[in-house]
Amino acid sequence: MRKLDFDTSQTRDFAGDRQPMNMTKTRKFKFRLNRKQLLKIWVVMMVFLSLFYFTLINPLLKARASMNRLQALAQEAKEAAKSQDLVAVEDSIKAIKVEVAQLQKDLKPVYIYRYLPFVGYMFSDLQNGLAAGGYMLSAGEKAVVAIEPYADLIGFKKGSEFSQQPTEQRLETAILTIDKLIPHIDKIDKDMEKAKGYLEKIDPDRYPKQIGKKMIRDRVKQYYDQIFGLVTLATDAKPLLKRLPYILGKDEERRYLVLFLNDAELRPTGGFITAYAVFSVERGKISVSESSDIYDLDNTISHPRAPEKILTYHKNVSNFNIRDSNLSPDYVESIKLFEGLLERSTRDLNYDGVISIDTRVLVDILRVLEATEAGGVWFKADIDPRCDCPQVIYELENIITRPTPYFREQRKSILSVLLYNLMQKALGVSPSQYWGRLMQSFLLDADEKHILVYFKDKPSQKAIESLGYGGRIVETDADYLHISNTNFAGQKSNMYVKYKVESETVKKGNKYERKLTLEYNNIYPASDCNLERGGLCINATLRNWLRVYVPKGAKLIEFSGSQMKVQQYEELGKQVFEGFLTVNPLGRALVEITYEVPASVVKTDEYQLLFQKQPGVEEMETVVSYGNSQVEEVLRKDKLFKF
Repeated sequence: MRKLDFDTSQTRDFAGDRQPMNMTKTRKFKFRLNRKQLLKIWVVMMVFLSLFYFTLINPLLKARASMNRLQALAQEAKEAAKSQDLVAVEDSIKAIKVEVAQLQKDLKPVYIYRYLPFVGYMFSDLQNGLAAGGYMLSAGEKAVVAIEPYADLIGFKKGSEFSQQPTEQRLETAILTIDKLIPHIDKIDKDMEKAKGYLEKIDPDRYPKQIGKKMIRDRVKQYYDQIFGLVTLATDAKPLLKRLPYILGKDEERRYLVLFLNDAELRPTGGFITAYAVFSVERGKISVSESSDIYDLDNTISHPRAPEKILTYHKNVSNFNIRDSNLSPDYVESIKLFEGLLERSTRDLNYDGVISIDTRVLVDILRVLEATEAGGVWFKADIDPRCDCPQVIYELENIITRPTPYFREQRKSILSVLLYNLMQKALGVSPSQYWGRLMQSFLLDADEKHILVYFKDKPSQKAIESLGYGGRIVETDADYLHISNTNFAGQKSNMYVKYKVESETVKKGNKYERKLTLEYNNIYPASDCNLERGGLCINATLRNWLRVYVPKGAKLIEFSGSQMKVQQYEELGKQVFEGFLTVNPLGRALVEITYEVPASVVKTDEYQLLFQKQPGVEEMETVVSYGNSQVEEVLRKDKLFKF
């Protein structure tokens, strides 16, 4: 039999030859361009490359050179400001302004790329940033012209025609002519408002988080926040600057009550009220009319029964003393309590405003003025090894609180004497020697809530609150957090307590939950608190009344770590969770609070948390997380976290 062949890969033609089954022949397509076509393509490419070079590469190369020059000029301006040379500052601003104008001109071609998808926003931000910078420099020039007559009074080398007058006379002349600043302030504010408008068009969150190992978004946000904060401060300061003639007693005497708060014994608005002074300002003449220990003032008051919170959390205190009156974390509300008790006093202090300062301010003043004598004791800002704290703090505690078998003169009034001597020292020299550094120090302390201010005059109060120096618990559409710690009979242990706050917000179904973890660590050994041996009792067990302020409508799920019954109520437009804890020397305490966040404060496109730091607290180690994002920061002032 014949064998059948089932090979389908081949077949036979009529002649019997084997041929491939695929009958389709492959045809080669040849793409050929003639010289004219090649020339057209070459011309188009050259035009495109030339356009790319002249609209992007070349402007960016020029910009890079300009940026290097700007960095050098900015450094010169910084050094001029440090050396308090107003002429050099003015010259630096002018030079920077010229360089920025040239940079804007060089970069003009690149702005056509702002319409590109994905990267166009970078060119748009560049344009807006430079425009804002131009207006800020214009404002800077106007500011130099405005302050020139008063330069010597704020520590700069260049002064006016009255710079050779005695300090008191220079102050009087400055205050009498300060209303001439108003037209300059309006012009400066217009420039700053325009700069703010351009800055508001920039969104740092659009930038990539990182490229390779280089962090991009965080760096852009850092620069943006610094510049935007400076512009906002300048615009917010306008109302206060306009009220300066009134505040400084241009037309009539103004009197201010200064309260000294000991933040080593922490209270809601900064610390235990230790001493007070009343000083007056009239046409540049500053005088102290009264100063004393707070106990002297308390002795003039017929005390009512203490509020329920003091009876609950304080130790062996049944009367409402004026030294305990700053119970509210809102400074104005605490002042109302203070004034309510002051009305029961036989002493009439008669003041136009109240200024509270804590020990950080005292230490910062001594850093500038250096060692100062009071009551036969020299006080310094240097760290004292006996307490690992500034020497002035140790000596004041040693004089005021250590028991002795003999009478010590000026024991309770020593702080008032020291404050008076510091003021006299500052006023007794040329302003250029100390005043510039003192003003910088005061601004930083106010920004970090170590100085709080209250005015009876409503426009002045509104102006101080716009700067955030009024110590108010604020309203906000964002999520909110304020932690108020109150040391009731825990000696001066807050000097050694370190704080850590962790805030974790997660979405659970249609609800948002936050878990707050508050950690307290006392890092120092216990003091000798035996009064019979004459020990100086600084560090002992902290007895801490805790209140956590969160958005109104928040619902408590769990509160652990409180040693007394947890309370919850509404106050100051917030929901409050309240507890009590103790922290031993070299000990640790932990509080965990879980609650449901009101849906109204959580936006779908962006989550924001306003964290208001307690006055008197130096810093808080803070970790804030939302979903998969986390921010770690050492909190020294109020902060709006954005995710």
